Amino acid sequence: MTERPRIGVVVFPGSNDDRDAAWALGALGAEPVVVWHADEQLPDVAGIVLPGGFSYGDYLRCGAIARLSPAMRAVAEFAAEGGPVLGICNGFQILCEARLLPGVLRPNASRRFVCRDVALRVERTDIPLMSRCLTGQRLVIPIKHGEGCWFVDEAALERVAELDQVVLRYDGKNPNGSVGGVAGVCNPEGNVLGLMPHPEHAVDPLLGSGDGALILASLVDAAREHHGSLAATL
Repeated sequence: MTERPRIGVVVFPGSNDDRDAAWALGALGAEPVVVWHADEQLPDVAGIVLPGGFSYGDYLRCGAIARLSPAMRAVAEFAAEGGPVLGICNGFQILCEARLLPGVLRPNASRRFVCRDVALRVERTDIPLMSRCLTGQRLVIPIKHGEGCWFVDEAALERVAELDQVVLRYDGKNPNGSVGGVAGVCNPEGNVLGLMPHPEHAVDPLLGSGDGALILASLVDAAREHHGSLAATL
């Protein structure tokens, strides 16, 4: 299939990785579409990316204000209908604050901003947003965050385990103190994925790694399939 699916990139005040995400999506066969945070309706898109950055200056908690944006109500509706949604770093924080994903993102255990390549272990590949990866595969993707410590209490962690929602873990040293070394989780249905590492910064070996392309290309595939399923119902 050669069709370029339209994937929306939601831009909040303070987003700074939206153009990187759009470029990467375009390079991997999608048509990126900018979605402004104040838009109450999504354009005709088959997938959504919430990019990294510092939405609303990270006041209160990271993502706490962005979750109230009109566009997020539309994103929640899109996700409820089975649309693929990927949240990267600040986007992951927003998805957690919006209760589309479990947990919260706390300040790093070191209380320092971390910016470096990290190794990840793929825990699940049976969801559309990880379809191009292999279970147990080791990926190298950069992180850059000050509040990337994913946290849930023991009861919620048991629930996450029961629903098999952990998708990625840090392989080796935990860079932020995240519970269980978790680097990415999905919703129970598997169509919403949030992760702290930045796959859009790892789509070409010239950048140090091309592993991030596996995740973003999986999103492109999922968006193409979602578009096809919608067209079939019309």
